[in-house]
Amino acid sequence: MTTAFDAVVLAGGAARRLGGADKPGVRVGGRTLLDRVLTACAGAHRTVVVGAPRPTVRPVGWTREEPTGTGPVAALAAGATALGDPGTLLVLSADLPFLGERTVLRLLAALDADPGAEGALLVDGDGREQPLVAVYRGAALRRELDGLRRARGELDHLPLRSLVGGLRLVRVPSGAEEPAASFDCDTWEDIATARARIRDHGSVLDEWITAVKTELGIDLDVDTGVLLDLARDAAHGVARPAAPLTTFLVGYAAARAAQGGAAPAEAVAEASRRAAALALRWEAEAAEQAGHAGQGGTTARAGEGEQAGQPPRDATDEAG
Repeated sequence: MTTAFDAVVLAGGAARRLGGADKPGVRVGGRTLLDRVLTACAGAHRTVVVGAPRPTVRPVGWTREEPTGTGPVAALAAGATALGDPGTLLVLSADLPFLGERTVLRLLAALDADPGAEGALLVDGDGREQPLVAVYRGAALRRELDGLRRARGELDHLPLRSLVGGLRLVRVPSGAEEPAASFDCDTWEDIATARARIRDHGSVLDEWITAVKTELGIDLDVDTGVLLDLARDAAHGVARPAAPLTTFLVGYAAARAAQGGAAPAEAVAEASRRAAALALRWEAEAAEQAGHAGQGGTTARAGEGEQAGQPPRDATDEAG
């Protein structure tokens, strides 16, 4: 992170196209839309949500525009006021299920790279600018808000372009790592699309791991490929139920190692390596035993009934 920043998340819309449903509380992949956005901006020094207070994945401040329901400009102004004097302000809507930290970092980097810029906003794949996926310099934002108040007397029901149109902005195209970062959920069809997307084969594991870490309060980046390889080796070399049990034990061992001072990610990697090696030894032993069994029963039977130090009995002995 090169720039310290605060965040305002707008979560107070009427959601008319959702039939008035509590849009920030709608779940996608087991997590509310609001929590997904709050996870993406977890690096903020301070975060204020403009909307009705509710339990969230991390502590945040709360405020409302007055009167409520008077639009995004009024809501953004309320959030900025609650923060006091933000230097760099990340502004997000609360309905972005695929926004991630990488996009936030790209926006901040773009603003850092251009000292003359007053903001950096995301541009989606169709070339549409996204002023609610953007970072702004606090001083420039205050200037424009004050100008609107002088010109209009109030900020109620103003379009966002009336606020950001006077800013010198850097346009940041959607990145390949998070191509759907600007996808927002305005309708139930959008919600259905988002829910289906996270279950795609190519993304379901990442989505699930992120959801589990968020649910358990774990901030740990590990090589999931190593864990999957371990589970495969345990299932193949030992027995299928060994896979989940082994990965659980690896996690437990890593936690104990971390308590002793080891770096958590390294502790997971080392425990995985040792467990994987054990699973491969187990498999090799089974293969060796199968190989012996496949050589036939002659060798195995030859020693039956022999005493130590005595020669094997032959057919003549048997006949006698």
